[in-house]
Amino acid sequence: MKLIYSDKTREFTPELEEKVTSKLRKLSKFVERRGEREVHLTHQVERHLHRVEIVMTIYDHGVVGEGIDADLPTAVNHAIEKLEKQLLKMRERWRDTHRHSKEARSNKEGFSSTASEPDSAPEQSAPNGALRKPKVYRVNYTEDRKPMTLDEAMLELEKDGDYVVYRDAERDCLSVLFRRPDGNFDLIES
Repeated sequence: MKLIYSDKTREFTPELEEKVTSKLRKLSKFVERRGEREVHLTHQVERHLHRVEIVMTIYDHGVVGEGIDADLPTAVNHAIEKLEKQLLKMRERWRDTHRHSKEARSNKEGFSSTASEPDSAPEQSAPNGALRKPKVYRVNYTEDRKPMTLDEAMLELEKDGDYVVYRDAERDCLSVLFRRPDGNFDLIES
């Protein structure tokens, strides 16, 4: 970790600088393996208020903690606390997106999940041999979308996808238009 100070005044004593460095070293352990290279600390005094801003660069974007107080050590602590909250949130978000769900872990370990639940779907095998459940795509009925005619839905289907769910303008019902393998279309109306 490289710590860069800018605009610091005489009130920023070497003892305070050492405390800040030790606290930021502890925080850098969260992100040391995630591309963190340097930390910028900016100190400004405006009308007897100390403004401390700490910017840490992670994955090519900055995480900012800012503290403002009449007492310099308090302002530094506020900035470090805000930075720590953001880093913890970022670490949890990273863990949630990069770890398997509990169900997938239990299937890998040899435990079987109960298939008697009404919402459970049959599992399919993935190309790498792991078991996965099929995805369920839900239609959002609350969106305010303009009703379409059958011709508009066919044009929308030509752009991309294998099906279009739309509200029919003529019949005022929910309709699904599917593309068949032979190039023709199937229409389901509710």
